[in-house]
Amino acid sequence: MATTVGIVGYRMGNIMSLRNALASLGVESFVAETPAALESATHIILPGVGAFPTAMANLRAFGFETTLLRLARQERRPLLGVCLGMQILATVGEEHEECRGLDLVPGRVTLLRPNGLRVPHIGWNDTIASTDSALGGPVGSSSCYYFVHSYHLVPEHDESTILTCDYGGPFVAGVRKENVWGVQFHPEKSHGAGVALLKRFVDAPC
Repeated sequence: MATTVGIVGYRMGNIMSLRNALASLGVESFVAETPAALESATHIILPGVGAFPTAMANLRAFGFETTLLRLARQERRPLLGVCLGMQILATVGEEHEECRGLDLVPGRVTLLRPNGLRVPHIGWNDTIASTDSALGGPVGSSSCYYFVHSYHLVPEHDESTILTCDYGGPFVAGVRKENVWGVQFHPEKSHGAGVALLKRFVDAPC
């Protein structure tokens, strides 16, 4: 079956930038405006810009939560959360109020406290692969990506971390639990490194 990426259309992400990045790889993609539309996707990207509670409210209002959980947990579709989309993979978030997430990557989303540096963390920064993974590359490898965030995911289990970054101290920049992946940065805004990461996602065995 040909790879087809479904981008969750819940009004919270940089959808055109993602589609353009995937098109540059020759990968077919579409925006799923309804949960039923996701059924035809071989791979799913959950984008995200904004606040954790709003993102979860939109997922539920548009009916995506149940479908995403089924496709990820039962059907094992590859799922990539991007920026806020990575954060809502967690169990709970603390932005504005405590809010339940998708719990696909057990953990908590908390405010960045970067030892006096400005929040939000905006701009280019290096990541280091903390373990070998299809998405992040071999352990110790480094890539530079574009970040825009004030909160970060603290996984419950260390083995979920695949990428780390330093901004006034280390934080988790990439996670994986089985067929579910997440990156705190924006690959669609990260030029060649970001496009290469998206290619690794669509090519990765699960």
